[in-house]
Parts: sequence; structure tokens; C-alpha cells
Amino acid sequence: MAFIVTDNCIRCKYTDCVEVCPVDCFYEGPNFLAINPDECIDCALCEPECPANAIFSEDELPADQEVFVELNQDLALIWPNITEKKDAMADAATWDGVEDKLEYLER
Repeated sequence: MAFIVTDNCIRCKYTDCVEVCPVDCFYEGPNFLAINPDECIDCALCEPECPANAIFSEDELPADQEVFVELNQDLALIWPNITEKKDAMADAATWDGVEDKLEYLER
């Protein structure tokens, strides 16, 4: 099982999670992070570090977030790897908790 970045990361992109990842499996897009499921070792270190509560174990993924399994896999293949914490997006606090943000995902 891998961990999955979900909807609430969109337009927030907190990167606290990438610092604790022992296998550097996070990938960065313009306004979202993705986890490469083939690299994730299911260590669970990233999940509690996410200020937006946007990371879930694949086996605990809410049903309305299942589309993010394939999105994480696809986007991790085209986006650059990120291994160090960066500042969150300028308006992250405004977007944190907003539901149904998939339409705002920038590829």
C-alpha cells in the first residue's frame, strides 16, 4: 500500500511532508504534490506532517478521493522530485479545507 496525496493539497501545497520521507517519493507540480506509489514504502511518516490533512494511506482513502490514486501515479512520472521543504502557496490558508478543488489542479 502507498500513501496518496488528495484534494485538499490543491492550491495549498504544504511541503512539510517531503522532509520526513526517507525514500524521496514526492513530486512537485505547480499547485499540488504527488507521491509515486511505486517508490512509497508505506512508512506513514508523511501523513501526520501534512498541515492540510491531505495524505491518506491507500487502504484508508475516502471513497470520494479514489481518483487521486491514478493522479498521484501519473503526475509523479512527469513532475520533478522534491526533497526539501518550501514555503506553502501564498493563499494556502484560504484554500485549506475548501472541498472539490480538482478543477484547480494545474498540471
